[in-house]
Formats: sequence, structure tokens, C-alpha cells
Amino acid sequence: QVNLVESGGGSVQTGGSLRLSCTASEFTAATTHMGWFRQVPGKKREGVAAIDSVGSTSYADSVRGRFTISKDTAKKTLYLQMNNLKFEDTATYYCAADPGGIVLRFAEMGWPQPRYWGQGTQVTVSS
Repeated sequence: QVNLVESGGGSVQTGGSLRLSCTASEFTAATTHMGWFRQVPGKKREGVAAIDSVGSTSYADSVRGRFTISKDTAKKTLYLQMNNLKFEDTATYYCAADPGGIVLRFAEMGWPQPRYWGQGTQVTVSS
């Protein structure tokens, strides 16, 4: 069982920045693929960014150019640098991991969700 613990959420004004962290209990085959998702009440969980074992990244159109996903293998930590935050970025952000891959649009497409999830961290953007 992989444990994922997010941190770094908080309240920020529009245009501001936050960096989320996700510390994993292990960086093994189980965490080959990792990603960030977000969810607001009443809506499906939305993929934000993903990264694979060789560092290839993918982003949702809504965050591309503003958010950057990265990882530090030695620290077993996944990051999400969020810049130029907008009101619509307000959500609970979740870290996820899966040995087989991360599909950012899994909820929309009806595909299986990533195997491992963190408990979430709240990000609130206000004007």
C-alpha cells in the first residue's frame, strides 16, 4: 500500500503562486506514474498534470503554461508549482500514483481511476 500525503495548499489572491507537495511512502514501481487532480463539490475529479518515470509531463489545457509538475526521487516527493492562479483554480487538489499510467481525463472518459490517492489539500483563490 502506497501512502501519499499532500501539503502546501492555502489561500492566495488571483495572480499569486503556491507550490503543492506530495510525499510518498515509497518511490517504486507502484509510483512509476504520478499526477495531480482537483475537484470542486458537485463536479467530477479533473486531471491537472502528470509525470512518468522518465520525466515526461502532460497538462490539462486549463493550466498549461501556468502550472509545472516535477518530482524529487531522493525525497520521494511530487510537486506542483502553480503560478498566475485564477479563481477557477479553487479546488481540493489530490496527488495520485499508479504503476500503469495516469489518464488525466479518466473521470470524463469513464476509465479506471489511479490506484493510489492522497487525502487532498485545499487551494482557495480569491480576488
